[in-house]
This record gives sequence, C-alpha cells and structure tokens, in this order.
Amino acid sequence: MVYIAAMGRVRKPLRWFDAGINTPPFTEAGRLEAGTHLRLLQEGESLGLPHARPMPAVGPRCGELRVRDGGHNWRIVYRVDADAILILDVFPKKTRQTPKPVIDRCRERLAAYDAIEKASR
Repeated sequence: MVYIAAMGRVRKPLRWFDAGINTPPFTEAGRLEAGTHLRLLQEGESLGLPHARPMPAVGPRCGELRVRDGGHNWRIVYRVDADAILILDVFPKKTRQTPKPVIDRCRERLAAYDAIEKASR
C-alpha cells in the first residue's frame, strides 16, 4: 500500500469500484469540490453537513459526499478504512431518500470487498 505524504499529511489511497461507477459530467467547479472533499477524507478529516453525511444504512464508517454542481445534486458514497477510502458509488440525487438500489449495490460491493480482504489475510 502506498501512502502519499503532502505537506506533512499522509493521504490514504482512494479505491474505486470500477464495476459500474462512471465519472459524472462535473463542471470544473464540481470536480474541484469533489476532489477537495475526497482529499480531506484521505488526510483523515471528518466531514459533516453540508459537505457529507453518515450513511449507516450502507454500513459502519460509510458516508456520502454531497456535491452541488449546476442543476444537479451528486452523491459519492464512500467508506473510510484504516488503509484506504473506498468509493462505492456515484449518482445524481433526485429524491430526498437515497434510492434502495444504490444502498443495496453499495452493500454488495462492500461484502465482496470484505470477503476478498478476509481471504487475503
């Protein structure tokens, strides 16, 4: 595992779940906002509202970053692990509640990831 040190801070790597996660069509401002929030998570910062909120329905240490970009409300679902930040899903939020298929997909990805990690130990 490679950790990047920047200005005295150690950054955990980001692990993206390739299957089905597409980069949203962010504007430059949206990319900067998302990148800034992800970098803070990598450096161990704990983010709260309005930038992030916990997602206990997905699992422990899970949350969603909230990125307002143009006319869209984007969400980046993540989990903070000891050695990395896992990016579980990216989707446009159109309703008050997170859609059940998104929660189910994130849970499935975590279960598969945790099984692989457990088997490799």
